Amino acid sequence: MSDRNQSASLRRALVVLDHVRDHSGLTLTQLAEAVGLPKSTVLRLTAPLIDARLLERDRKSGAYRLGHGTLRLGQAYLATLDLRAVAAEESHRLMSEVRETVHLVVYDPPHVVYIDKVENQTNVRMASRIGSRGPMHCTAVGKAILAWQPEDALTELDLEPRTKHTIVDLDRLRAELAGIRRRGYSVDDRENEPEVRCVGAPIFNHNDAVIAAISVSGLTSRITATRVRELGPLVAGAAARISRKLGSPNR
Repeated sequence: MSDRNQSASLRRALVVLDHVRDHSGLTLTQLAEAVGLPKSTVLRLTAPLIDARLLERDRKSGAYRLGHGTLRLGQAYLATLDLRAVAAEESHRLMSEVRETVHLVVYDPPHVVYIDKVENQTNVRMASRIGSRGPMHCTAVGKAILAWQPEDALTELDLEPRTKHTIVDLDRLRAELAGIRRRGYSVDDRENEPEVRCVGAPIFNHNDAVIAAISVSGLTSRITATRVRELGPLVAGAAARISRKLGSPNR
């Protein structure tokens, strides 16, 4: 078989595999119709996938489903993931797009921990340091994570007032978190530092659990209330792309 034919066969086999991933339980006839190939071709393409345990076929019904080999591949992929490395491209792209400092944090209850920072060298530098901890209730990254945590995570917080704008009422914080879940991004409106606004969004892992967050931060003179509404979808988009790279199924 020529290299071109091998490449075409591989592409068609991947189409079949992808379709079974999304539509488990199809018979040979159903699968062939769904991917637009003859049954004989589907049989030929699926044979090596079954041998590699990437597909399984029920002996009684003939229905196809993913094999346990896909689980091994997924586990091997997840084992190689490093959040900073996965997020680096999106963090730098976001900084270049908005020209503000980008932060990446992980959740370490009851705090967030800053694990990466990409600065726009032409702006005033943010005081945050990699490795430092930050509060959950008054940072954009903290609230982005907190919005997807159980109630226990809220009641254990120390709602310390960092500025006159800090939310220190638990009911008001609950309402704020509900708004974050609806729109997909969070805002720190001078709540942690008096002259700084931040816009954050959650990062989901392969279990669709929030484990981290990304944000852009800048002085209020640059990040105005109007600009917050422009930045929100951009930050949320970057977070969603990172989440997909981490294996999140719903981003």
